[in-house]
Amino acid sequence: MASESTIVPSKFAHFVLRTSRFEEMKRWYLAVLNARIQFGNESLAFLTYDDEHHRIALANIPGLADRGKTAGLDHVAYTYATMGDLVATYKRLKARGIAPVWCVNHGPTTSMYYRDPDGNRVELQIDNFPDTAALNAWFHSGAFEKNPIGVDYDPDELAAKFDSGVPVDRLVQQGAI
Repeated sequence: MASESTIVPSKFAHFVLRTSRFEEMKRWYLAVLNARIQFGNESLAFLTYDDEHHRIALANIPGLADRGKTAGLDHVAYTYATMGDLVATYKRLKARGIAPVWCVNHGPTTSMYYRDPDGNRVELQIDNFPDTAALNAWFHSGAFEKNPIGVDYDPDELAAKFDSGVPVDRLVQQGAI
């Protein structure tokens, strides 16, 4: 039997957002995550993109005030398997008029941040290191301490370089784009 200190969750299940922009939020998350509706009515929508029963739930609560600047969740992040998946998602969303508000190579990840209709930030990312050992070595090298935020990049330039065949291991180096 595991001790109390070794028991950890087996996975991240879902998050729930309260919104007064119910239909707009539903369309946005369906588009951004290529999700589908597991259950929906005029009050709730349970969305998923995999075999989990829901990854996001939206609760329709008319009359909510906008968030403004308050304490709370900063963003939710989704990791894609490959640079090709991230670039293809960027292009698909751009064609739908959904553009990132910030693109940054954090070191551990190459990330694109978006804002949903309520202003919540959603990070779409890839891991920049081939394995945990390489990532840990990089963290302990002092590179992250020198620049814990990262280097901004142009997503169109990233897509063009990827499409032209620049190797991914070069594209994920900070400052390569």
